[in-house]
Amino acid sequence: MAGLSEEGLRSRLGLIGRGESRLAAMKSQVLAELGRRMNKAEAQRIASDELQSSGREAKRDVEAAVQLEQLPDTSGALASGEIPQGHARLIARAAGEGPVDEGVLVTAARDENFDQFAKTVKRHQQDRSADGGQTLLDRQRRRRTARIFESPESGMFMLTAQFDQITGARIATALTAKERELWHKEDAKQRRTPQQRMADAVAELICDEAGNSTKQGTNLLVLADFDVIRQQLVNARLADGSPIPVTTLKDLALEADILPSIFDAKTQKMWLGRTRRTASEAQRMALIARDEHCVGCEANPLWCRAHHIVWWSNNGGTDFDNLLLVCDGCHQKIHVHGWEVHQHPATKKFYLKPPPEPDHRVSPSTTAVTRNDRPAPQSSTQRPATRPDHRGYSERRASVGDRREARTAG
Repeated sequence: MAGLSEEGLRSRLGLIGRGESRLAAMKSQVLAELGRRMNKAEAQRIASDELQSSGREAKRDVEAAVQLEQLPDTSGALASGEIPQGHARLIARAAGEGPVDEGVLVTAARDENFDQFAKTVKRHQQDRSADGGQTLLDRQRRRRTARIFESPESGMFMLTAQFDQITGARIATALTAKERELWHKEDAKQRRTPQQRMADAVAELICDEAGNSTKQGTNLLVLADFDVIRQQLVNARLADGSPIPVTTLKDLALEADILPSIFDAKTQKMWLGRTRRTASEAQRMALIARDEHCVGCEANPLWCRAHHIVWWSNNGGTDFDNLLLVCDGCHQKIHVHGWEVHQHPATKKFYLKPPPEPDHRVSPSTTAVTRNDRPAPQSSTQRPATRPDHRGYSERRASVGDRREARTAG
């Protein structure tokens, strides 16, 4: 491997990925045949024994295999290595929950990474649903689970749960608000990790250890557009873009504060200058509406913080047009690794780019000082931030997950 170029390594990974897809298709065919000859339960037992997998994983494999048998386009694309196994499972799950256009999903699966495709499938399901996605949401609510147990290995308590999108978004919003509150109270020289702060946030919210938990910033943020022609709200969605059924939107509106906003109006308190370093809750909501996710990796906006484009240390102000959303990992890329903020000249969307290759004639210490002494530039590089996909939706840039590394002050 050491003798391969970067392009050679990338090519090798692509070859491995196509091979994994073909093996997954072969496994699916075998499991489906076992299910036909015996029954699903027996096929699951054999899969668990022969593949040395957990009962839960074996059950998922058999159920996906049975569903894929009814999806020839998906099975064919998997067998030819055109789509990964995870994409095929998403299509199989969606098909088991309601009507889908298999051809549209397979075409999208060829071009999108897993995170992008998962959003595409959710949107497709809602568009194809006769009740705007309400049945799908009700099905999620029936599948809610939670358990707490003591690990026999470490003696620590483990808490796991899964919720429907609306309830989950409420819980996540409350947790991230509490986690930010704890971060602001910390000694900058003795920072906890984000995971430790999140654990402490869970404990405080459940046990109310502090006794005075703040509710500021814990409201569920729901975004919607107003159709002037039809005089009604449309395209209702959570902060991460997940669609909300109209029926659920009405229920939420009955118990919510409605805050119609024009976020770029100078009359609002979006331009705070040097009066405060951290973004206000109003600014955070506006940033979520504008950026939709981490501009670097598309992490859920609830896990993001407001970064100063012209750094605070370089006299940058806490103004709406000088802020953008980044997760902890991408924030560290900017401040520690020299990644730069760019803005597409046409769409005005922000994105991150790694620094140019360092000039080996300059010492690393000099390069680092130079980077940290200048604000991130605005680039006019002709890089498309979005492109139309096969359904007319906006295809977003690739995501590398919701990384939560150590915070670095912006």
